[in-house]
Amino acid sequence: MAPVLEKQHPGAAGSADNNNEDEEGQNLWSSILSEVSTRSSSKLPSGKNILVFGEDGSGKTTLMGKLQGTDHNKKGRGLEYLYLSVHDEDRDDLTRCNVWILDGDLYHKGLLKFAVTAQSLPDCLAVFVADMSRPWTIMESLQKWASVLRDHVDKLKIPPEDMRELEQRMVKAFQEYTEPEDATPSSPRRAPTSGEDEAIVLPLGDNTLTHNLGIPVLIVCTKCDAIGVLEKEHDFRDEHFDFIQSHIRQFSLKYGAGLIYTSVKEEKNMDLLYKYIVHKMYDFQFVTPALVVEKDAVFIPSGWDNEKKIGILHENLTTVKPDDPFEDFITKPPVRKLVHDKEINAEDEQVFLMKQQSLLAKQPATPTRGATESPGRTTSGSPRPAGRAGQPTITSSSPMAAVKKPDPNMKGGAANEGVLANFFNSLLSKKTGSPGSPGAGAVGAGVQGSAKKTGQKPGLTDVQAELDRMTRKQDSVVSANNVPPTENEA
Repeated sequence: MAPVLEKQHPGAAGSADNNNEDEEGQNLWSSILSEVSTRSSSKLPSGKNILVFGEDGSGKTTLMGKLQGTDHNKKGRGLEYLYLSVHDEDRDDLTRCNVWILDGDLYHKGLLKFAVTAQSLPDCLAVFVADMSRPWTIMESLQKWASVLRDHVDKLKIPPEDMRELEQRMVKAFQEYTEPEDATPSSPRRAPTSGEDEAIVLPLGDNTLTHNLGIPVLIVCTKCDAIGVLEKEHDFRDEHFDFIQSHIRQFSLKYGAGLIYTSVKEEKNMDLLYKYIVHKMYDFQFVTPALVVEKDAVFIPSGWDNEKKIGILHENLTTVKPDDPFEDFITKPPVRKLVHDKEINAEDEQVFLMKQQSLLAKQPATPTRGATESPGRTTSGSPRPAGRAGQPTITSSSPMAAVKKPDPNMKGGAANEGVLANFFNSLLSKKTGSPGSPGAGAVGAGVQGSAKKTGQKPGLTDVQAELDRMTRKQDSVVSANNVPPTENEA
């Protein structure tokens, strides 16, 4: 009997092979998904926000632009947006950190609603910028912007239990601060040790975290290169800078904030600022201790400071008490404006004298007491000599040529007064446009300057009265000696 060949289905063997391939494929996909899941849990979080507050001109945009790696020369308005690139070298991961810069005008504080919401608040870091080139504005500015942020957080209407949880997180982070040398330097990301949860934490001081915002706070003092200028131009001493630092650190304690002095111009502490920001927001390892030796490069991380350490600064205060009002000791220096005196153009002496002559010509003539007793006097009663009637006829360029010599029969005082009277009358009788002598210019300018200085209108009524008196005295002396007066030479 011939053997019966069993006919097998051609796909039977292939089906077994396919099952094995499917299992291998499933295992491969499972491993890929597992790896992706593991990586996703360790990826840098996205959606972190830095909120920057400060006065106009304090250097907010320049500061953040420097951290970004770009130079921002233009100042924005309202609410500016930048971002920082954060790179985790160990995991080769890259993310962006949002930066929102609020305008220095309080009018724009309502724009914070576009940067901070109830959901994004736990992922925020507040940066208060203080301008060290204007130290008298620091404390007022810090208090103002902290109040603005507090008001905005209150408007978010976060449930009390959630807000309490955020505040407790800040307290815990402050209490668990450890010195960098005690931290584990094995990874750029801080790995909590097994004993951290069991570590004993010290209670907070009376003035520590009394104004808890529920988010990390950092105070950045910009333009610290101006400290040298304050010392040279405004007589600031070390005592002033210790007093400023003391007040800022006390403010930092209330908000649980860190403090860092920077200078974009000198690139001082800029790299340190970037590392501290990513440490606070992404939990990167941070190995820099507090720096309090150099007055223009101070760095105090959150959790390091306390009232006892601040008290060390008070030992250097001699002319001021630590609790004195900030604005009483750190005062704004007076503004030194360049005062330019207004240029006064002196009127031409000939024009000035002609005006005075026209004013005198309009005055009515008054008879003098000795007019009838002097045969050489005119009957018009004018105190002026006869040669003065009508238009002046002086042709000499010097007024001294018109002054006649005193009579030898006159007494010394009367002769001198007569010379002066004739001299001044000759000045008044000069023609317009004739070259003036130094004497005439000096007299004209002196009279004009005197009139302007006292606020009176330019006039020579008092001067003319004195000349009349001197002339009358001269005539009376001449009459007493029976010497007839001669007319003034033209």
